[in-house]
Amino acid sequence: QVQLVESGGGLVQAGGSLRLSCAASGRTISTYVMGWFRQAPGKEREFVSAIGWSASNTLYADSVKGRFTISRDNAKNTVYLQMNNLKPEDTAVYYCAVRSRSGLPAQNAPLYDYWGQGTQVTVSS
Repeated sequence: QVQLVESGGGLVQAGGSLRLSCAASGRTISTYVMGWFRQAPGKEREFVSAIGWSASNTLYADSVKGRFTISRDNAKNTVYLQMNNLKPEDTAVYYCAVRSRSGLPAQNAPLYDYWGQGTQVTVSS
């Protein structure tokens, strides 16, 4: 079992920045694929970004490419999502997820085994 706790969400104006954190417990995640997803009101959950066991293996949705950066600190069992130049359409609940196997980053939600409870990000115009 892996427990994931997201933090760092909040209210920010368009153009601002936030850094989300996802702290894992119960198992070392250093070799696992980690992902961030989001769900806006009335919409389906969508992929945002993922990172493989190697920090150089990253994947981004086109909508956030160039604005968001995913990273991991294996010593802290934590994954981060740095979000810059935020837009109102980034407003959503952001979820962290872990795929309990090593490999390349994946954008398909069913491939992930454990999920956090989510953290709200609201971007005002």
